[in-house]
Amino acid sequence: MLEVTLRTPVALACIELIARDVPEAVVGAGTVRTAADVQAVAMAGAKFVVSPGYTHAVGKALPRGRPARCCPVSPRAVRSWPRREDGYTELKFFPALQAGGIPMLKALGGPFNDVSFCPTGRRHDGPMPTSSWPCPNVRCVGGSWLTPADAVSGGDWARITALAGQAAALLRMRG
Repeated sequence: MLEVTLRTPVALACIELIARDVPEAVVGAGTVRTAADVQAVAMAGAKFVVSPGYTHAVGKALPRGRPARCCPVSPRAVRSWPRREDGYTELKFFPALQAGGIPMLKALGGPFNDVSFCPTGRRHDGPMPTSSWPCPNVRCVGGSWLTPADAVSGGDWARITALAGQAAALLRMRG
């Protein structure tokens, strides 16, 4: 799975190219903030959406059945009734460390046992540690550590492949 964030003018083109030229990849869009963003990424071929927040307009614009993760940073945001009423229970947890990390994810698991999280935003050079996987409410992890800027600009595809292998190993360790 690849999340292309809408932070550059070429993001939509990247989503479209990945969707067209790498059919075995599941490409999605991040930093989706408006209903217009939802429509644009759907037309570009995004299979999922990640939003830094939630509004009814974004929720209503999402095609039914398309995975979406919205980003809360507090228990109050997790229990957001508009998001829950619109049927979204998979949330991005960003910035993971700054928002309380693994202890916060474990704490949220009690009162919000119907919600799962994708922690991202870890600030280091390797994959999310395996210690985040024992949280039953963590379904996946993400981060730009998979594609460090220097590896991309230097064409170091072997390094990116190795990092992807490390990420896949996390999933195998979880079983």
